[in-house]
Amino acid sequence: MPASAAPTPPGPASVVPRDIDPRLLRAFTAVAEELHFTRAAARRYVAQQALSRDIRRLERDVGAELFVRTTRQVSLTPEGERLLPYALRVLAAHDELTEAFRAAPRPLLVDLNSPGLAPENVLRRARELAPDQELMARYESGLTGAVREMLAGRLDTSFGRYGGLDAGLRARLDSQFVRYERMAVVLPDDHPLAGLTEVPLSALAGERIYAGAGNDRTPEWTDLAARLFAGRGIEIAPPAPLAVGKEEFHRIMAKHRNPVLAVVDFPPMPGCVLRPLVDPVPLSPVSLVWRKGLRHTGLDALRTAAAEIGAREGWHARPAGSWLPEGEPGLPGA
Repeated sequence: MPASAAPTPPGPASVVPRDIDPRLLRAFTAVAEELHFTRAAARRYVAQQALSRDIRRLERDVGAELFVRTTRQVSLTPEGERLLPYALRVLAAHDELTEAFRAAPRPLLVDLNSPGLAPENVLRRARELAPDQELMARYESGLTGAVREMLAGRLDTSFGRYGGLDAGLRARLDSQFVRYERMAVVLPDDHPLAGLTEVPLSALAGERIYAGAGNDRTPEWTDLAARLFAGRGIEIAPPAPLAVGKEEFHRIMAKHRNPVLAVVDFPPMPGCVLRPLVDPVPLSPVSLVWRKGLRHTGLDALRTAAAEIGAREGWHARPAGSWLPEGEPGLPGA
């Protein structure tokens, strides 16, 4: 037999898996994203031993080791890196198929992050555009936390800083830019800067500003603050308990006394004042975000509503002298 026609030697790379269970691929992608078996198991709502069994079974099916496991860390092998994009595409197609053949339209679960912000206007208009659809509001307080819920199937869409997400998460999501949102600072009403109508960033030098540090649902917001404060002498305040509701916000503010980075639409809080930031005007880019493959009439209505209101309200116009993080993905023209 000529050398060029010699058969390929058997080995892991030549194994052709058949009929891989999507459950095994979901276990694999969860571990690949978390790089931690305990967190991945919690995300999948299964015991860690069951998750480990699924990974071992998948490794047998594909004929390759997918993870390097040590006492300190978990990492993907080259074969695991090769499998991941295929697994994501298969699961996206599987989810799309499931959506297409549902017996009846299900509610679209829409995370608005916090009450009183601009996404509520988008949701209100979307309900008018699709009156036969059920669009249910949720409040996850942070895009990263909402994305975890989306990828687990417990949420459908959210709003926030898409460019602040990890690149691996962005690969599993779609987005539509919604608006540039001016940033502000919440101050105790007896703070020396509370008498100003606008607060120059330079006036915050020496301050410690709370920007969600320690909250694992909002790292995209803490990262935005770190970029804004860099070189300005402003520190990010250390972690504080997550305050839910006006009363708890007031109590935590009174106890810690740290100003809070916010946006100009942030609802009024007792004992505090909200002041826009200037010189320069810092902007928080907000996008509508959903998982790849999602098909829903309610999502179409949300996208239309966001574009409609954005055009009417000038949401895509950047104020002169404004600040944005450099190289931000997901912005118009990026």
